[in-house]
Amino acid sequence: MKQILISPFLKSVTLIALTLQLTACGNSSWWSDNHEPKLNVEQLNRLLPPRVNDKKSWSQDIYDISEKFGIPQTKQNMCSIIAVVDQESNFHEDPEVAGLGAKAVKEVQERLNEKFTDKLGDTLGGSLADYFQEVLKNQPTPENNYLSQMRRVKTERQLDELYREIFNYMSKHYHVSAFTGIAKLVGQDVAEKLNPITTLGSMQVHVGYAKKHKRQSGSIADLRTDLYSQYGGLYYGIHRLMMYPADYDKPIYRFADYNSGVYSSRNAAFQKMMNALTENQLSLDGDLLSYNKDGSPKTTQSLSERELTLIFAKNNILITPRQLRSDLKQEKDKDFEDSLTYKAITKLYSDKTQAEPIYAIMPEVIITGPKLSRDYNTNWFASRVNSRYETCMNKAKRIKI
Repeated sequence: MKQILISPFLKSVTLIALTLQLTACGNSSWWSDNHEPKLNVEQLNRLLPPRVNDKKSWSQDIYDISEKFGIPQTKQNMCSIIAVVDQESNFHEDPEVAGLGAKAVKEVQERLNEKFTDKLGDTLGGSLADYFQEVLKNQPTPENNYLSQMRRVKTERQLDELYREIFNYMSKHYHVSAFTGIAKLVGQDVAEKLNPITTLGSMQVHVGYAKKHKRQSGSIADLRTDLYSQYGGLYYGIHRLMMYPADYDKPIYRFADYNSGVYSSRNAAFQKMMNALTENQLSLDGDLLSYNKDGSPKTTQSLSERELTLIFAKNNILITPRQLRSDLKQEKDKDFEDSLTYKAITKLYSDKTQAEPIYAIMPEVIITGPKLSRDYNTNWFASRVNSRYETCMNKAKRIKI
């Protein structure tokens, strides 16, 4: 079972006009049937939980962003977005996290050296970790040092900005030996590399995802600031939730994907079909390849890749290792379903079991991180979001369009 850090309903349809409209996004899209009635802003406003402050502003931003992406404002689509925002932040741009300061200090005290050496290597990482500890205890003043400031933070943005301030100080005062001469530490790069706040805003979008889909130019600091805004948090979250096609028959699988990665529900089902074809049982985590920390596939074979090779050999299916690797590199795309590997496994599963191929199941992924009081799993997250979705849909039934 893999671990990740914190850190519907109808089959997707091909809409030529909207596809052309969204070409600039570099993404195909998913939504419920475009022929369903659409909500206006006032009707959308009535779907938000009653405790939301400034409901009009939130509903207007959700409407405008969905309009920009070409997502029809159907009850299903709007309730999907509302459910995720509510689960992730209860409709707060920068929500308070209970005990965040104490958790951050504990993380620094227990895992600082490990994190620095992991990111920068033993020599530079260890040296920087020691200096970081010194800065925490003595800067900007011993009486009001960064460590005491860290204990007082209540939101991710406060902690994020504090980390950036600390790394900015370090970049101005710390020097490292280069291959030739002395080179100043590039603070901005190191700050981003070591900043533990990686999921931001009202929909908790990973900064790496937002960076790939930036809506405006600017630095990584500008992007982080945008994510903490109401509009920016919604923009990247709605893009992450809605802007990819998947033939899920239940919204809960898309909610699971939001937590554990695009197509993880489909890929976990693929692994389950593999398990029916072999004695060796794979974890149903939705990852068919192993990945480096930068998101690139490792050159070493994953358990799923090795097992597929055995299944193909056992059943005289002629798919070369090169073709297999090429197919598996598409595991985060819809096109994987058109690959030789996917088609071979679904056919073999159907032939062997006399059952219909499985398209999606709940991936088995553990959610862990310093912001959480304990470990959870994707099923917990998706079920909570789905409960909010159903509450929204029940409310939507009373709205006449």
